[in-house]
Amino acid sequence: MSSTKNPGRFAGLLYLLFSIPGVFAMVYVPSKLLVHGNAAATANNIAASETLFRLGIAAQLISQAGFIFVALALYDLLKGVNRRYASLMVTFVVVSIPIAFLNELNSIAALVLVRGADLLSLFEKPQRDALAMLFLNLHFQGLVVDEIFFGLWLLPLALLVYGSRLLPRFLGIWLALDGLAWMILSLTGILLPQYYDKVFTYAQPASFGEVAFMLWLVIRGARSPALDATALSSAVS
Repeated sequence: MSSTKNPGRFAGLLYLLFSIPGVFAMVYVPSKLLVHGNAAATANNIAASETLFRLGIAAQLISQAGFIFVALALYDLLKGVNRRYASLMVTFVVVSIPIAFLNELNSIAALVLVRGADLLSLFEKPQRDALAMLFLNLHFQGLVVDEIFFGLWLLPLALLVYGSRLLPRFLGIWLALDGLAWMILSLTGILLPQYYDKVFTYAQPASFGEVAFMLWLVIRGARSPALDATALSSAVS
């Protein structure tokens, strides 16, 4: 089906395209390199797989920058439902991106420490490893802060999806639960970090709302409002 007849598919394909590097950076790379509670092992892994670590940083930047275009595509798709909600959705995305970009400086600092540049020669390797782990922990905390916006942008999107005739309403409900789950997870990481992992596990069913929405757009797309109006006029006549 052409993009003219199914305008949501373009937004879905962009969503998928820029989600892949994000998953690579936030899931795959840490699973291969980070050893929780072991600074020396983590530093050795990064030193041995520096290219992979750098690719993770680049992928995160690409994913975040590309998400601006995802938000704009969704805005074009849903602005007819409620322009104020659509603008709010884009605003939350735009605010979150500089936070994510600045947060990657923590990963770059960790890499500099692991490589042991000349100006760091005064520090022993265990000290450099510990400092690198500190910056990696700060990077995680930066993600926790940004999770507030991971959730906030989904709330106006959920209202738009629920209020439109373009997509099933259950997707709007699921997106709202997903947004609330991200916000709760962020606040847990800040206020009660010892429960973060447990809350993350409990939040998984809600977090698949975004995945379901993306796949629905890719596979089914969204009905065109123009086509809906034509079909309604035909039915009346």
